[in-house]
Order: sequence, then C-alpha cells, then structure tokens
Amino acid sequence: MTGEALVDGIDRIMIGVRDVAEAERIYTRMLGRSPSWRYRDGGTERVIYRLGNTSVDLLSSSETGAPWGSLLSSQLDKAGEGIVGIVFSTPDAARTVEGLKTRGLPAVLFPEAEVSGPAGERRRWKTLMVPAEITRGLFMMGREQLSPEPLPEAPLRPGVGEGEAISALDHIVVMTSDAEACRHLFGAQFGIRLALDHTKPEWGVRQLFFRLGGVTLEVVEPLDKAKAPASDYFMGLAWKAGHVGAVRERLVREGADVSEVKVGRKKGTEVATIRKPTGGVPTLLIGPVAEAV
Repeated sequence: MTGEALVDGIDRIMIGVRDVAEAERIYTRMLGRSPSWRYRDGGTERVIYRLGNTSVDLLSSSETGAPWGSLLSSQLDKAGEGIVGIVFSTPDAARTVEGLKTRGLPAVLFPEAEVSGPAGERRRWKTLMVPAEITRGLFMMGREQLSPEPLPEAPLRPGVGEGEAISALDHIVVMTSDAEACRHLFGAQFGIRLALDHTKPEWGVRQLFFRLGGVTLEVVEPLDKAKAPASDYFMGLAWKAGHVGAVRERLVREGADVSEVKVGRKKGTEVATIRKPTGGVPTLLIGPVAEAV
C-alpha cells in the first residue's frame, strides 16, 4: 500500500554523455529549444533544458579526479551513454530523508550547495541520495530548490514554433526483472501513486504505471525471464508532442533520423521514433492523433 508521497515531481533526467557540446547540439535540435542554463559541478559539465514538467540534464565528466566526474566516467565506461539516473523534487529534503529511512531506505542528506553559471548567476539547493545498491541499481537522488526563482524554461529556438517543439515529458521507462520489487520501491517506500498495474501476454510484459508531477514512470518486466535484465535500469524516454507529424517534419528537415508516424498503443495517440544520435537514449514522440488536434 502506498503511504504519503515523499517526493512531488521529477526535477530532472540525467543523461551521461562523452561530449556535452555535441550532446547539446543533438538535444537543441531534438527539443526545438535552447538550453536554460550551463554550469560545472563536482567534476562534471552540465547543460540544462527546463521543460514543462521536468528538466533534461546533459552531463559529461570534466575532471575525473573529482567525485561526480569519476563516478560518471566509471558509468560511461561500464554502460556507455544514456540515462544515468533521475532526480526527484521535494519541498523539504530533510523531511524526505527521515521519511525514507523509516521505510527502509537509508538516504543521505548532503550539505547545502551553491553553484554559479557562466554569467555569475547563482543557484542553491539541498540534495539527498539513496544508495543504488538498495534501489535495485537505479541511481536516484532528491533535490530541494533553495533559489527564490525557478530556472527559466528552455526558450524556443529562432524559427521554431511551439507546435514544432517538445514541451514536456510523457514517460520514462524502467526495465526490471522484478515488477513486484519495483512496486514496493516506488509505491510503498517513495509513496508514488500507482495508476495501473497490468499484464499483457500479447506484448510479453507486465507493466506498472506510476504517476508523479505530470510524468509517468513506466516499469516493464518481461514475462520471459530469459529476456529480463541482469539489473534494473532506466531505458528510454517518451516526449510529448502536440502534433507528432509537425515535430517529425521539422526534425527531418534539420537532418534527424525519425521513423514514420504510426498509431500508438495508447488509444487516441500516434507516435514516431527518434533514432540515433540521442545520447544513447531510446526516444519516442507521442501525442494525440492528428484529427484530434
């Protein structure tokens, strides 16, 4: 049973890349938006795009002797580019830490941090982390924002209309070998609302859909144990598009490799797959069928 929610949203999706400048070019094209902010922290170089319900955090290692830089380098050597982890948002990091501890997740609260951007702008936050070895290998942090103003939303690129751009995240996919364990982790321990739990033999999967701050955490367990992952991981992202066809047409014009638009599994939707390069992240566009727009 789900108790009180200890987090209230997904602050950001962290995507580890080898070359952050190249990844910025890829994601600026993909999203149709320019970055909200850039900064360096703990041996990493970051580029942030703040969208309607989360942020994209592109990060590369800039100093392997520093703690986060070393951790990221090790992860990239092990698994390659892709989703490193997620950062939940919380209005009270200390309270979240205490709540997680009472539910069997011994989280660690870090001292307040302050970082500066390229123009000297400063932002402050408190961060918490739950060791990945007790969260099925999933790297998850929490953050309480202390700056008085939110990060600006990523602006549209010149010449790109709102209908041709990506404005929000629809869902993030978590692959697991044990959906029941994930149900306990996300539902009972973090307190995230479980909206749907169903098994689809025709697709060969069991799926759990958790809803948090306008984003869906989709947990997928293959029914064939031979296809189950050795350890859980964040697999891919599905981005919301008001008009999938319009976003696809823009991306193709700009040289991206995108599939044709097809009917989505969810009733009333259509989808298109954005192929490489995506920073190692399987990526989907999803939106209402064109007739419904």
